[in-house]
Amino acid sequence: MRVVVIGASGNVGTSVVSALVSDPSITSVVGLARRVPDWHPEKTTWRAVDVSGDDLAPHLSGADAVIHLAWLFQPTRDPVATWRANVLGSDRVFTAAAEQNVPVVIHASSVGAYSPGPKNRPVTEDWPTHGWPGAAYGREKAYVERLLDVFERDHPGIRVVRLRPGFIFKREAATGQRRLFGGPLVPQRLVRPKLIPFVPDTPGLTFQAVHSEDAAEAFRLAVTRPVSGAFNIAADPVIEPSVLAELLGARLVPVSGWALRNTAALAWHLHLVPAAPALVDMVLTMPVMDVTRARTELGWQPRHTAVDALTELLEGLRTSAGMDTPPLSTETGGPARVGELASGIGQRP
Repeated sequence: MRVVVIGASGNVGTSVVSALVSDPSITSVVGLARRVPDWHPEKTTWRAVDVSGDDLAPHLSGADAVIHLAWLFQPTRDPVATWRANVLGSDRVFTAAAEQNVPVVIHASSVGAYSPGPKNRPVTEDWPTHGWPGAAYGREKAYVERLLDVFERDHPGIRVVRLRPGFIFKREAATGQRRLFGGPLVPQRLVRPKLIPFVPDTPGLTFQAVHSEDAAEAFRLAVTRPVSGAFNIAADPVIEPSVLAELLGARLVPVSGWALRNTAALAWHLHLVPAAPALVDMVLTMPVMDVTRARTELGWQPRHTAVDALTELLEGLRTSAGMDTPPLSTETGGPARVGELASGIGQRP
């Protein structure tokens, strides 16, 4: 079986490639990324491809399955750029897959695609996927869901799977995620238990997480098992402020959603962080997901808890962990993070 992984060099992509090459039924993996990494797992061939403009069809020729992971998080200050890469790029991926008669298309959607929903009861995969309109991430994930609706209607012979994971963490991705969401001013080695004084006890500050290796296993199962449709992917427990406070050895301090959002907005407008403040609104309103279908139909069982995944993130930040791929490398931001500072902190990729 030949599998093409688009966006194979990032947090999820590196774990997906590792999961695929460990499967004896998968004979070869083609990893597509904007920049070819120095990491060379067995069975894997790398090709430099940009989904927003390059011809994708030749790279999908002869594939038994394509896994679409590519996603541009930055620049948050240029939503046209992220729309072009994420929405139009996804459309180009699906079109190329149809042109090359790829029998299986697996797309990395997200909990961020869901419309606002409850925190006190989990929702299944039939919950509306219209996203949080104020956040580019939610808008784009939701729009790609609509593209897939049309794609499935027009290509009934192609098996389509949508995986909707919660927040995905692993140790090796910590520096890359700090770069994307925290920015160059985060004192990375000080993000550790006992040194963070408090956690905001904000209503709605509840989310789900999963280890990158467990998310990758869900993608491998989606390739090798005859399933279709959407699957929620998240590990227990649900992360609430009390869980974060215990993990960090910090105290809980009541903070309103309004105050939390406006603090994030101030930091963003002052170019102190690259993460757009609308992401706070998205987190506060997105639902808690029911993962029963993934466990029963996909046969997925996470090996790590959500707290394990978060703990690895903290350890990775403290030790400046990374991998030999451009999105995860500790050298990507340049010496003393000058490359990150020169980007305008969310203004340019």
